[in-house]
Amino acid sequence: MTLEQRVRDRLRTALDAEVTGFEPLPGGHSGLTYRVTTTGPEFVVKAVPEGRKPVGRHDMLRQARIMRALADTAVPVPRIVAVDEAGPAWFAMEFVTGESLEPVLDDPAVEPTLAAARMRRAAEVLPRLHAVDPAAVPDAETALTPADELARWARTLGAVPPELVAGGDRLLELLGRTIPDPVTPTLVHGDYRLGNIIAAGTEPVALIDWEIWSAGDPRVELGWFLVFADGTNFPEVGRTVPGLPDPAELVDRYRAGGPPLPGLPWFDALGRLKMAAIMGHNLRRHREGRHHDPDQEKLPATINRLIETGTALLAG
Repeated sequence: MTLEQRVRDRLRTALDAEVTGFEPLPGGHSGLTYRVTTTGPEFVVKAVPEGRKPVGRHDMLRQARIMRALADTAVPVPRIVAVDEAGPAWFAMEFVTGESLEPVLDDPAVEPTLAAARMRRAAEVLPRLHAVDPAAVPDAETALTPADELARWARTLGAVPPELVAGGDRLLELLGRTIPDPVTPTLVHGDYRLGNIIAAGTEPVALIDWEIWSAGDPRVELGWFLVFADGTNFPEVGRTVPGLPDPAELVDRYRAGGPPLPGLPWFDALGRLKMAAIMGHNLRRHREGRHHDPDQEKLPATINRLIETGTALLAG
């Protein structure tokens, strides 16, 4: 039985809704994603690709469980309406109307005043997620310490040819000198940024793409979020958006609703190292012919910028 037929049967039985449309949604990298229209509401279906194991980013059931666990919290998540554990597993969630665009990277461009307001609200909403006790949700694994995080990303960077990440070894050295002590782990999304937040106007109405959630250090998440607050971090691949709040303002807005977090410049620098390592990995795959994409040739300027600014955060 095809995935579409399985979805049709389940929604008919569970929700008394007849499917009238079943169309792929572009942009997903961790599974199959479809927009489903029915005689009632619209839904989004995420499914394990045929032939793939339901592990890691393809573990759709784990994604469904965390969103169900957050349904009665202050964290905005889509409502899960159906889960099918038979392989290939899939789940259906409500279709949330709004935009999920990264102002410094995505097209179409977001109007600057709107982009700034969304970024401020995202900083204010993030403490709601970090207030959730990871012990209260299913599947939370042992949280990584800052030292663990650095070791993890050092391995990723080490798999990239050094000429593609020039200066990365220096940034790693600086990070290794001043590793902050751990704080109490929180629930973390793992890729918290405006590109993964559906906004209705300025208000975040759904945090999506829960492929890599975990228990973790909230400062790692905040440092990652800050990378996307400045378009100058992405020369040739991004844009500068006038009027975006600077990192200091975003941190202040976060702290108004969250715990005090020491050592944030270290985590800001770590976020830049992470992005440089990811882009270096993508550029390597392109040049090796494993994933041909000429746009990857635009990445060196951004990789260099991220490493240079990360180093500057710590070298002074």
